Amino acid sequence: MKKLTCIICCLYGLLTHAQNEIKGQIIDASTNQSIEGANVYLPELEKGTTTDAEGMFYIKNIPNGPQNFIISFIGYGTRSVYYVFPGNDFFKIELNPTVIEMEDIIISTPFHKLQSENVMKVDKESVMELKKQGSITLSEGISNLTGVNTISTGLGIGKPVIRGLSSNRVLVYTQGVRLENQQYGGEHGLGLSSNGVESIEVIKGPASLLYGSDALGGVLYINPEKFAASNATEADVSTAYFSNTRGYNSNLGIKQSGEHYKFIFRAGVTEHSDYQTKNYRVTNSRFREVDLKGGIGYQNRHFKTDLRYNVNLSKLGLPETIGEQSTQRRPLLPYQEVGNHVLSSKSTIFFNSSKLDFNVGLIYNDRKEFEEHHHEDEDHEDEEHEEHEGEDDDLETLEPALHMKLKTLNYDVKYHLPERGKFETIVGVQGMTQSNTNYGEETLIPDATTNDIGVLATSHIHFEQADLQLGVRYDHRRINVFSGLQKHFNSFNAAIGLKTNLFKTLTTRVNLASGFRAPNLAELASDGSHEGTNRYEIGNADLSNENNLQFDLSLEYKSDHLEFFVNGFYNAVSNYIFLSPNGDFIDEDPVFVYLQDDARLYGGEIGFHIHPHPLDWLHFESSFETVTGKRSQNNYLPLIPANALTNVLHAEFENKWLTNGYAFIKNNLVFSQNNTSQFETPTASYQLWSTGAGGTIEVFNNPLDLVISMTNIFDKAYISHLSRLKPDGIFDIGRNFSIELTYRL
Repeated sequence: MKKLTCIICCLYGLLTHAQNEIKGQIIDASTNQSIEGANVYLPELEKGTTTDAEGMFYIKNIPNGPQNFIISFIGYGTRSVYYVFPGNDFFKIELNPTVIEMEDIIISTPFHKLQSENVMKVDKESVMELKKQGSITLSEGISNLTGVNTISTGLGIGKPVIRGLSSNRVLVYTQGVRLENQQYGGEHGLGLSSNGVESIEVIKGPASLLYGSDALGGVLYINPEKFAASNATEADVSTAYFSNTRGYNSNLGIKQSGEHYKFIFRAGVTEHSDYQTKNYRVTNSRFREVDLKGGIGYQNRHFKTDLRYNVNLSKLGLPETIGEQSTQRRPLLPYQEVGNHVLSSKSTIFFNSSKLDFNVGLIYNDRKEFEEHHHEDEDHEDEEHEEHEGEDDDLETLEPALHMKLKTLNYDVKYHLPERGKFETIVGVQGMTQSNTNYGEETLIPDATTNDIGVLATSHIHFEQADLQLGVRYDHRRINVFSGLQKHFNSFNAAIGLKTNLFKTLTTRVNLASGFRAPNLAELASDGSHEGTNRYEIGNADLSNENNLQFDLSLEYKSDHLEFFVNGFYNAVSNYIFLSPNGDFIDEDPVFVYLQDDARLYGGEIGFHIHPHPLDWLHFESSFETVTGKRSQNNYLPLIPANALTNVLHAEFENKWLTNGYAFIKNNLVFSQNNTSQFETPTASYQLWSTGAGGTIEVFNNPLDLVISMTNIFDKAYISHLSRLKPDGIFDIGRNFSIELTYRL
């Protein structure tokens, strides 16, 4: 008993003997003038402030141990300051003027570095920048990132593709936890709204070391909006209109932070009618969405926690043929109703020189699909639906043909060891328990449970001229299908990466990593067809792990007026799982079965960004991306995006009535895709133009943000190679004009 009391007292002393603060001044390095409004942010604590008129800042209640705090301001280079508390220094920090865009902290990698300090190459973009380009949905916006594409079923459903890999090969994180929502289905979207999302990070390549199974192709890390700055209250209301779909997206949010407690709430609603091509509207591509987000946080000098909840309720039409031409927003049969709930908890305990992170996620996905052949009086109901479009009618009483509930609990515990000289080391354990249950008349994917557990260790080693990161991981997955099938999968993975500055302006990153993916329920045990696939799928219980080894090389050159990058990769995948027709038909649908073969993917991205002196307000960006995917016999893999070239001319300006002003014109040239698998058809090349402008004006002493954009200016009729509607010859969206207003209080 005395020993236990002694241990408790020691722990209490470690936790409570830590009351630190940082204060200082931010100045311009060239003029020594103070900078008002600069952001000072501690990413580990998710806590920050802005400088006052004298450039001064002050943050208190900081725990002992190492901390990075990030200083940023538009027009200046971002600074990262490393400091080990306790301490009592006054920080006088100089920022250098630059026309290069501000850097941000990378959250998806374990050591939370600026990208310039990171060993892994991670792309990051704010959602606001994606909206400026006219994106209607989150999945559409993600496809604007270099090396990232979307497999789409109309506008409402989209799945990310990273360097040719998609479905369960790309892992999605939201609110700091792994998102599980039956994402293996080709007609299943993300179930997430762009409202309340701050930024997107993309890891291109195997990330199994950090995230386990399903991160074989990469990770899409979706960062929620931050809480308000310390001792501040913020609110905003936003609405956007889209001419093509006669749709809208409106949301409002409020957040407040005190010294210890903080909260956030956001509510949004979205509705779109069928999208318009050059020649017709795509029948039943309409969708509706209600999205609610809330969060509370608490922090003291030794502990912080962040509890967030998101519910996304959507009704999605499933387009099949070109029929009714209307601008109604109520989906026709067939359609999906999806309720996606994400409850997440992120917490950290700070010790004197180390810390413990533990994240827990509860995800509940309720998916219903309604089909015409389940309606008792089909012709009568079709007439009723046309006469009473938008009203409550008998469609509300339909029983779903397919009804699945997926319940997932996942956890992630990482211990950051005390730093030893040049070494930062993390050890951790991650796991997941999941159940899939059917309630509908049809059963495509059987009732089953899945259990994962993985252990990992990774280190970041700092040298004078280079940084080295390496790690190892072991995973075990068990799948129990209630019909009797039991499967076990194991994998050992490792990664090593090196970042070095060959010259002051040239950075090189070399990474070698292995990854794996255990077969999912659909691949192992599916048996049936439903709307959106146009095929009958049969699982294969004999499938084994997919394993890959990928080599990445990245070169980045940065000077005051020129940025240039080259990324190359080679990805060897063993036991690649793919669907192939076997020549049979069931219920008039072609039968597809799951097979395995070795595969390889290779390609990369190249681009530059010029902002010529003295025209620092003018920017020209260009990027080219390519990927090739082949099986062992040189047959091409399916759903590989076409090569693409993107050019953007961008201008920034300010005057006495407009701040953060901008205007751009963008050209996207997508080349023909003739390297197709045996059941794909080639896709013709196409060229799209878009433009936009916006800025911030003051209305009643508060800022009003204005975003105006036009996509597909010349109303080009085209079909993306990754469109699920391509086999039916249905075009993608035509010209669209959008305007978004955000008023901030």
